[in-house]
Amino acid sequence: MLQDTETIRHYQKLTDIFVNFWDRGYRTDDLRMYLDGYLAALRQANALEYHLIHRLEEDATRFLYDRSNFETPMPQPESDYGYY
Repeated sequence: MLQDTETIRHYQKLTDIFVNFWDRGYRTDDLRMYLDGYLAALRQANALEYHLIHRLEEDATRFLYDRSNFETPMPQPESDYGYY
């Protein structure tokens, strides 16, 4: 579980981007390449401590391979109750 605020911000950015790219037609291999590049940039810039980047990678990878994160919710039928 992530606890560092900066790492959490990076995680939120990554997961938002994953869902956005998924909706645009990119799939797991493409998203994994994006994640690898993102993490490489963090390492190169020394933006986070190494162990935080490692933990970010673990959590982002777990999110990436969990199919439920990319399922489109089924639309709920509209109800006429309460509308007169």
